[in-house]
Amino acid sequence: MKQIRIPSFLHDVFGYRQSIGSLMAILLFGGMLTAALYWVFPELTDNLPVWRGFLALLLIFDIFSGCIANFTASTSNFYAERKTNRIVFIAIHVHIVLVALLLQTDIGYSIGVWAYTIFGAFIVNALIGKPSQRFIAGLLLSVGLGWIPMLSDMQPYMLIVCLLFLLKVLFSFAVDHYATNSSAGKQA
Repeated sequence: MKQIRIPSFLHDVFGYRQSIGSLMAILLFGGMLTAALYWVFPELTDNLPVWRGFLALLLIFDIFSGCIANFTASTSNFYAERKTNRIVFIAIHVHIVLVALLLQTDIGYSIGVWAYTIFGAFIVNALIGKPSQRFIAGLLLSVGLGWIPMLSDMQPYMLIVCLLFLLKVLFSFAVDHYATNSSAGKQA
C-alpha cells in the first residue's frame, strides 16, 4: 500500500511514514467508536457545558485512535528509536483521569486504572529488548482486562474507555512490536 510522509509535528502520533490505509483505519476506528459510544450513551455529556463534553469526546477519540496507531510499524519504530520520548509519552498519559473529571464520573476508578496502566507500562518498557516483554505485557493486560470489569457500578461508557486506555498504553504503546525493524519506519 502507498506510504505517505507524515508532517514532523505528527511524528509522535504516526511516526515518519504511514500507508493511507493505516491512517484511514486509525481515524475511522477512533471516530466511529467515539461516535458509537456517544450514540449509545448520549447521557455521558448530560448537564455538562458544551466545551467539557467536546473535550472529553476528543480525549476519548485520542484514546481509541491511539490503540490502533501504536500497533503500526511506523509509530512503534519511531518510539523504539527514542527511549526518552517513550518514557515521557507514558508519563503524560493522564487522559483517562481527565475524561473522568470532565464527565464527572468514576473518578476514583479512573485513577486506579490509570495508576495500574502507567505502572504496568513502565514495567513493560523496562523489558524492551528482552524475550519476556510481550509475555509480561500480555499478562499485565490480561490482569487488567479481568479486573477492570469487576469494578462495581462503573458507567458502561467509562468501562469501555478504561479498557481501551489500558490496551493503548500498556500493550499497544509500551511494547516494541517491531524490534528487529526499528530503522524501517524512518525511510524518507
